[in-house]
Amino acid sequence: MMAPYLILSDIHGNFEALQAVLENAHGRYERILCLGDLVGYGADPNQVTEWVKSNVVSIVRGNHDRACTGTDMLEYFNPSARASALWTRGELTPANSNYLEHLARGPLRVTHNGDGGFDLVHGSPLDEDEYLVGVEDVQFLVEYLETKLTFFGHTHLQGGFLLAPRSVKRIVPDRVLQLEPDYYYLINPGSVGQPRDGDPRAAYALYSPEDRTIEYRRVPYDIGKAAAKILKAELPESLAMRLFEGV
Repeated sequence: MMAPYLILSDIHGNFEALQAVLENAHGRYERILCLGDLVGYGADPNQVTEWVKSNVVSIVRGNHDRACTGTDMLEYFNPSARASALWTRGELTPANSNYLEHLARGPLRVTHNGDGGFDLVHGSPLDEDEYLVGVEDVQFLVEYLETKLTFFGHTHLQGGFLLAPRSVKRIVPDRVLQLEPDYYYLINPGSVGQPRDGDPRAAYALYSPEDRTIEYRRVPYDIGKAAAKILKAELPESLAMRLFEGV
């Protein structure tokens, strides 16, 4: 059965990775959702933003979307991220900058066929800039979750967490996950444009509400081309080199 939703996050201006994901997922989804950070780091902020504007039905903002439009200060960014944000500010068209500036803050509720729906966030359901990396980061969240399923990004780590009333379990992204009705889930599809889990392949997920399944997927892309664009733009070399390692 076709999975209705293609879940993307953290594209980060990497158009080559986005193209590979779309080719790999072709014919397997009906609607596209995005968890933010369209831009920053990569050399194609306008191409990525234009595509998102035309194809994504629901989206929340990420911290780089705010930083790259001047709506956030850059004091918490490392030097490479700061240099990229400043470059992106100068590169974005006024229309694309305006689009990014007005993206919704999560949580954003998505309903499916009249059901209770699920939520989209960038970082955490409580703080859009919070990193949910370990069990200790999420063990207290179950009492605050308003839906059984929340998709999040920000960490660039594919996987997520299963939350029970008295315990939390890390989810290993082993292809297809069957959602159980008695638990809460925080699902990270991974980063399209800059994975940081040691696997340089672009990451994404497919969600089927009817089957109650999450399918984690990875796909190789032309990293050399994406890296060459970063170097040609005279962005920090580290932003290009880390693509090859997935860190």
